[in-house]
Amino acid sequence: MNVETDKKDLLTCRRALEGLRNGVPNEAAVKILGCHQPQAENRFRELLSRAMKLDRPPSGALGMLVAGDFGTGKSHLLSYLEHQALSQGFVCSKLTISKETPFYNLEKVFKSAVDHGRIPDRTGQLMGELGLRLKSSSGAYARFFRWAHSEQNGLHRIFPASLMVHERANDFELISNVISFWSGERVRVSTLKDGLRQIGKLPDYPFKAPKAKELPPQRLRFATELIKGAGYNGWVVLLDELELVGSYTLPQRARSYAELARWLGKVEDEACPGLVVVGTVTSDFTAAVLDDSGKQDRHKAAQWLRSRGDDVVAAGAEMGMTILERETTSLTSPTDEDVNATIEKLREIYSVAYNWDAPRKEGKAGGAGFQGRMRYKVRAAINEWDLLRLYPNASPETEGTEFSSRYEEVPELEQETNDQADEGESR
Repeated sequence: MNVETDKKDLLTCRRALEGLRNGVPNEAAVKILGCHQPQAENRFRELLSRAMKLDRPPSGALGMLVAGDFGTGKSHLLSYLEHQALSQGFVCSKLTISKETPFYNLEKVFKSAVDHGRIPDRTGQLMGELGLRLKSSSGAYARFFRWAHSEQNGLHRIFPASLMVHERANDFELISNVISFWSGERVRVSTLKDGLRQIGKLPDYPFKAPKAKELPPQRLRFATELIKGAGYNGWVVLLDELELVGSYTLPQRARSYAELARWLGKVEDEACPGLVVVGTVTSDFTAAVLDDSGKQDRHKAAQWLRSRGDDVVAAGAEMGMTILERETTSLTSPTDEDVNATIEKLREIYSVAYNWDAPRKEGKAGGAGFQGRMRYKVRAAINEWDLLRLYPNASPETEGTEFSSRYEEVPELEQETNDQADEGESR
């Protein structure tokens, strides 16, 4: 190897170790360590294969839920699946459910998915890059254009109007407004109509401002078709830490279950063929939140929605809870061989990163509590090598504390609700 290659390898290894030290596997770590979850990997590959079928496309979104305890590798798995999706020609968005991205609010989750979107071999902002990839002469764009202008797609006329403006207009600011609208931002109806007037298409697109609450699900469908129209196989959305839903208020949890059904393609009349969704949740979520021994949402959530007259959303919530109870894929526990192979790879990475021959370390699967989890074994090995490299005569011992998910309601989350007034959209 030449000097430049050595520097590149050293930097890659250090990046991988830094992510693993912090318990957040980055792309470098995932590429080096790979993944040891054959059941989840095989199912994901099947979903991608089904999403790519043009002759018999799925009627809606495709998805799965993965369950595991804290530190068992859920985030690592999602990072690995992200790499696989990009290599298969899918646009991919990996996001973590948080206060800023409340799962019951489709508008905010959609915006976050756009913000975190990655395109194979490109680094720019998602919608801007997709706009550049739209070629009116391509078959993919022709299919997308026909779909967008179909009377059966359920979209407000603002969407095909925005597409026509994007295709024909030569005004940079106008195109930027269209891209922002596709990304989930506001656009004035007058702005789009001015654009249609400029290209002589105003009479062909008569429309009024849509209602705000109608737009998020339509944006999701439009964006998925836009991605395919730009020549990609579909859109993979990876949702980490769905267990945060357990910290919401009852109304927010109820709506979150309905949103889960929507994202996983279980809601009728909201088809998103080409959308593939994978979510992670803790193994004890069902017992702690849905069951009678916990918050009893199985009985309370849909009932609360029906008391508000939201029968359709209540049906979606029941479907979402059924998915959580019956359709999760549990992470596979690592074997002794898996653990030893991972520790040996880590040793090789560490040795390259610091030009120091890290001592071999035996590892075994299992162990009491947190000590049995792969995250603990990985961080313990790195910490011990750090100490031995700096203090060769040290005899390091690793101590840790158990982490368990808490599902207490967070007061700050109460300020955010999904009850939005039917306001005119100047979006």
